Amino acid sequence: MSVSRTERLLNLLIALLNTRYGLRRSELREKVYHDTSGNDVAFGRMFERDKNDLRQFGFDVETLTDLGWSEDDPATTRYRIGKESNRLPDVQLEPEEWTVLLLASQLWERAALGTAAQSALRKLKASGQLADVELPAGLQPRIKPAGQAFDDVVAAMHSRHPVTFSYLAGSTGKDEVRTVEPWGLGSRFGQWYLVGHDRARQAARHFRLSRFTSAVAILDKEHYSPPADFNIRQELDRLPELPLRAAVVDVREGRLLALRRRALAAAETPADAAAQGRPDAGFERIALHFRDPEILAEELASYGPDARAVAPEELVVAVRRRLRAAADFSASPTPDYSFSPARSRPSRSRTSEDQLKRMLQLVPFLVHNQGLHIQEVADHFGVSRDELEDDLRILICSGLPEGYPDDLLDIQWENDHVFITQDLDLNRPVRFTVDEACALLTGLETLNGLPGIAEGGALESLTLKLLAAAGEEGLRAASLAGPEMGPADAAIHDTVRQAIGSRSRLHLTYLSPQRDKVSERDVDPLRLYSLDNTWYFEAYCHLVDGLRNFRLDRVQDVYPNGQHAADGLTASGAVPAKLFTPNDDDTTVTVQLTRQGRGLADDYYAERTAELPDGGLVAEIRFGNTAWLPMFVAQHGGAVRIIAPEDLATSARVWLEASLARYGG
Repeated sequence: MSVSRTERLLNLLIALLNTRYGLRRSELREKVYHDTSGNDVAFGRMFERDKNDLRQFGFDVETLTDLGWSEDDPATTRYRIGKESNRLPDVQLEPEEWTVLLLASQLWERAALGTAAQSALRKLKASGQLADVELPAGLQPRIKPAGQAFDDVVAAMHSRHPVTFSYLAGSTGKDEVRTVEPWGLGSRFGQWYLVGHDRARQAARHFRLSRFTSAVAILDKEHYSPPADFNIRQELDRLPELPLRAAVVDVREGRLLALRRRALAAAETPADAAAQGRPDAGFERIALHFRDPEILAEELASYGPDARAVAPEELVVAVRRRLRAAADFSASPTPDYSFSPARSRPSRSRTSEDQLKRMLQLVPFLVHNQGLHIQEVADHFGVSRDELEDDLRILICSGLPEGYPDDLLDIQWENDHVFITQDLDLNRPVRFTVDEACALLTGLETLNGLPGIAEGGALESLTLKLLAAAGEEGLRAASLAGPEMGPADAAIHDTVRQAIGSRSRLHLTYLSPQRDKVSERDVDPLRLYSLDNTWYFEAYCHLVDGLRNFRLDRVQDVYPNGQHAADGLTASGAVPAKLFTPNDDDTTVTVQLTRQGRGLADDYYAERTAELPDGGLVAEIRFGNTAWLPMFVAQHGGAVRIIAPEDLATSARVWLEASLARYGG
């Protein structure tokens, strides 16, 4: 959709909104389209496309006819859009509800639903002033979607298109191509599951996204209808947790403290462990519980030559497969790529559809927020000042067909402050899209188990208000379910949260798996945040004199040491909080990511990216500690490889070869 088409659609929308009687096609052709070509067929096709585009934005284009005449007669057929067509109802929120809403809108770590949540929040802000609220001290829960497959499945599910993908079947251990009508997507047991109709088996099935072995292909020329009463949470509640089993693993002496902490006592070791032969010299044999061999295989693969899965056989096969895939990808030819000049995090390319959606939010936002600085408005919409001024220039040239100057949108930004005095009935935002409704309502339901959030009734009242405002789109939120957000160790979570609120210093005993050591340190905690139910806290660490992030499940002991936190310390400021704090002496590493693994560019805050023809990426990422990069490559089993620096790429390949040698090469 070109800029001229963006202007045309905006003018067509204004014309149809501001007519009570309706406008004939000939009037629209002359006054809005300025078409004098005389080609009725070409104009008719263009007009039908534009009507469909407006319907996709949610505006119902009404067709009116004179009494006794047919719609087939263009001379007697008129078109208009009702004043209330697709308008978001007024939603009045209390300060406590704004607090919960801000938390819910920040939940999605990235991906399409993160963009949708921010868009929905802007619509609510556009209909009224945001109350002055304070978020709970240092608390930033987040949902981490399962890579690119998550985005693709959500897009297909909301547009009602089937999907196809390769899947590692748990029953056979083989790759199988599946074609599925996606009904719902939800998180259980720390994993994301797709529930839908498997066309080959003619039955409903569950699919774990971490078992997808190919990119998701959307069959956008086919459609389906999901069950009317489908609810993903109810469906996943019936999903049984995998049984607890015991694995046998050989571990290098004196290494892998995190794994050894979970070792079973001798009485719990499988009776047939001794039958697996003796461990190699320098290794010890341990047993540990697991439920899913793929999850444990991911961890064991990351330990490389320091660990070898011994039993059961399916675990051995899963680790070997990951190491083989990582080694093959690392040995493949380097693709041609070119970084764009601007250094920026990867983002979805902006389209003219995005621009029109933004402008439909921009007008009501300016109506309710007169006189804001132009840069503040640009920041609010996540665009540059130049992009915002492009929007404003299109808007001030838009208005009623062949109208007087008073019939145009009147927007001024003299002295860098933006005012609007003529809005032409665009003063209310359009209704939530399905993505926007799902992002907010799923986020609110996910917050339900978070300490300190559900009390007081604000969460429940806000949910009811948004359900009423979302209408039919809100009902579609039953197809999406977030993870449980409650921390595994509530006592440690509470200790850190209280210390943040009281500005107290903590003494910490902490296990670092990457460095394979336990350390003691004094820290000043600044904020708590999560990825699903894995919780972290950011703190100023006095041992290293800098900001660091700590996982709560790796904290062995924590207590206030009786001192106050240092004055003037603040969190890094990023929302959402970053797992990794950049430093001047970090190493810039160039990695190649497959389409399945491209989400790692966001996870690790890539500074530059280059698109590849197969849907993958080349990304530049800064790492403070490069010694663990071979673990990183092995863990993701063929989704990532190191391209540069060459010495790091070579080290990773050698490390992977040594790891495979532990399994017979």
